[in-house]
Amino acid sequence: MADSRALADSRRHELASFLRSRRERISPEQVGLPPTGRRRTPGLRREEVALLAAVGVTWYTWLEQGRPIQVSAQVLDSVARTLLLDRNERAHLFALAGAEDPTPVYDCPTVTPAVRLLLEQINPMAAAVVNRRYDIVAYNRAYKMIVGDLDAMPFEERNVLWLAFTDSYFSSVLVDRDEARASIVARFRAGLADHGSERVWTELLDRLCQVSPEFEALWARHEVEGLGNGMKRFLIPGAGLLRFDYTNLWLGPNGGTRLITYTPADEETRAQMELFDSGEADGQTGGDGHVGESGQAGERGQAGEGGQAGQRHREVTAEREV
Repeated sequence: MADSRALADSRRHELASFLRSRRERISPEQVGLPPTGRRRTPGLRREEVALLAAVGVTWYTWLEQGRPIQVSAQVLDSVARTLLLDRNERAHLFALAGAEDPTPVYDCPTVTPAVRLLLEQINPMAAAVVNRRYDIVAYNRAYKMIVGDLDAMPFEERNVLWLAFTDSYFSSVLVDRDEARASIVARFRAGLADHGSERVWTELLDRLCQVSPEFEALWARHEVEGLGNGMKRFLIPGAGLLRFDYTNLWLGPNGGTRLITYTPADEETRAQMELFDSGEADGQTGGDGHVGESGQAGERGQAGEGGQAGQRHREVTAEREV
């Protein structure tokens, strides 16, 4: 409890210093006030900020003094606009105040030519660009061996959560399915804490609860987990049991969109991925390292069901359904 109080005090004092620094950089002319001659201190006065933000002078003074007062999101929004904060400063203001921004500015993740080239060159290792909501934004051909024919799916279904909890190819080949499902739900809940006001997040949550009783049960546990690296196993028809170490490589400073690579964890997996890339694996076709992306058509990359591995895959699937 003492540590919590110390942290709260530290954040209030940081908020106070931040507000003063932003206020002192703004001239009266920038916000439509008439010039008043020479001032003892630079920038706006506290009462001027309070007037422009339509808040009480005493309240704003206490805020800049770091006093423990209640701060609403609506008032912070008004102060942010008065102080002409940019998107990063605004996010910093709300973070320090411990409040949720009522009108957040969202990043629109894009896949740059450099990232597309990386996805192509990393074949035969599977890789994909995934955002914090687990939408699969872009992927290479090897990734489709694990996940299935993403090109044939509508974009709203190109989501790792959706694939994990529906009757998908990905769900059928994922070996440690129960463990993986529990982990991804806990990570999704942790991410939702920062995006609870975004409709696309809440709509995905509603869809998952409607389509999967197992997701709804896991969601009710209220477990949270941070993003991290690990190992996954897949029983691929025509290829057998494949083991991968997956690694998150962040593509931006906000820890959202990331490149996930699946590195073969043993020689058997490496050999199978090389066969797949050359088109020699059972049930697979070769290709030119196509990179799939939202809205683009591409090659089908789903594995076939021939051979002993395919038989074993059907047996494992049947065991799960019993």
